[in-house]
Amino acid sequence: MRRLPYTDCLVAASYYAPRGADRLMRLGGLLSGRYLTPADRLIGIIGEPGMGKSSLIRGMFPGLELTSDDEGIKVRPLPITQVNDRSYFSAHTYHLDVRLETAFTQLGELAELIMSAVRKNKRVVVEHFELIYPVLGINAELLAGIGEEIIIARPDIFGPYPEDIFKSIEGSGIYRKMAHSAEDLTGYVLREEYDYAPPDVHSDFPRGFVIEFPVRPSFDIEELERKVKALIKKGLNMKRGEGNIIFIRDKQYPCAGPRIHVDNSREIINFRLLKKFYYDPLTETYKLVGLVGRGAPKSYTYQLYFDKEKFE
Repeated sequence: MRRLPYTDCLVAASYYAPRGADRLMRLGGLLSGRYLTPADRLIGIIGEPGMGKSSLIRGMFPGLELTSDDEGIKVRPLPITQVNDRSYFSAHTYHLDVRLETAFTQLGELAELIMSAVRKNKRVVVEHFELIYPVLGINAELLAGIGEEIIIARPDIFGPYPEDIFKSIEGSGIYRKMAHSAEDLTGYVLREEYDYAPPDVHSDFPRGFVIEFPVRPSFDIEELERKVKALIKKGLNMKRGEGNIIFIRDKQYPCAGPRIHVDNSREIINFRLLKKFYYDPLTETYKLVGLVGRGAPKSYTYQLYFDKEKFE
């Protein structure tokens, strides 16, 4: 079937992977509108555990029943196993988590289920698509990989292939976790020692974060950096609470993405704050920028837009 014109020339597009379920779902809705066509039947989702794949899928496919999610919910029996029974043809889109299902079902059986649904013009959204691709033998019509960034690709016979997407994001998600944890520790110090309310505006930045202020802050950035580094050195456990809450020093702190954290603050490598406030005349806000990790991100788009020296 002929694809819609705006997808004909797409090879791949990349986006920052935001921290927080709401932002991920909003971005998922945007990606769905831009790149998904009504005729697409096989969608491959790729990424390591804890990267927010479930939130991204919810944004791309509102109302889809996920067979597993970030809260540990697992649906049984799998709705896709019922696709061969014509009495269940009311569903158009099915979800399948390959990593989870291989604990119960052979890859060959899962591949047969997927192809059975696709042949009946059903849509199947497959998490960890790179695991089943060698058995399935066909590529997805749309691939989405999530790590430090989100990569959207519409493969042709020359690729990209699932393993290409996976290699480009493999191991990069730790930087999102480090940046998010450092951001919340910075916000915690601002609240506890400088009497600033937790920031309402969170901006994503490669291997870092941006906190916005409506007026120019009066605190010293170097002093704030020393205080946050002292907390990191203490080896604090980043405990998840109920809902959008984490615990820092046994105190509750609001957090948009409780799962996207390091387990212990000592896992945050090379935290630093840029030593000036960046003023945005359009929003009339002052921005504080924090960075983590060593070395510039590998992404081509990051190399275009960001000074490598800031990441050293």
